[in-house]
Amino acid sequence: MMALIHNPEVLFLDEPTLGLDPQARRAIWEYIVRLKGEKTILLTTHYMDEADFLADRIGIMDEGKIAALGTSTELKISMLEKHTMIIYAWNLTQRVINEMRSRYAEVEVTNGTMAITDKQLDFKEIVDRLHSSGAVVRSAYIKEPTLDDVFLHITGKELRE
Repeated sequence: MMALIHNPEVLFLDEPTLGLDPQARRAIWEYIVRLKGEKTILLTTHYMDEADFLADRIGIMDEGKIAALGTSTELKISMLEKHTMIIYAWNLTQRVINEMRSRYAEVEVTNGTMAITDKQLDFKEIVDRLHSSGAVVRSAYIKEPTLDDVFLHITGKELRE
């Protein structure tokens, strides 16, 4: 890390792990974590997991402006206006899929995986409904929002020029 030769108080790191293999990336992360106690670090990254792991505060940029700023937890909590339940099941009939679509804001089904998103989800009620329809639920969980979710929510899901 050439940036450390003159021992600066503030360290600017622009995409420090871009193009690195997982081992080298992890080694850089560990080094940055050690430096955090000694220096102020400003880091840019396109890797949300990297920001989540390394940053005390995160700014999300959109079209050159800061669109959101906060801790990882604060940014994720801002996404909790809707919840998503992921269900892995066999025998998801079109009838039960249609029933779920009539009850909840968003229902996506792909290869035995159902994702239900709405403002309020009753975990037990959904699993019971699926069971009573003949579906075999292998596992189900409420998906916690990630920084990727936050980024896509703030900047939009469509690829822009």
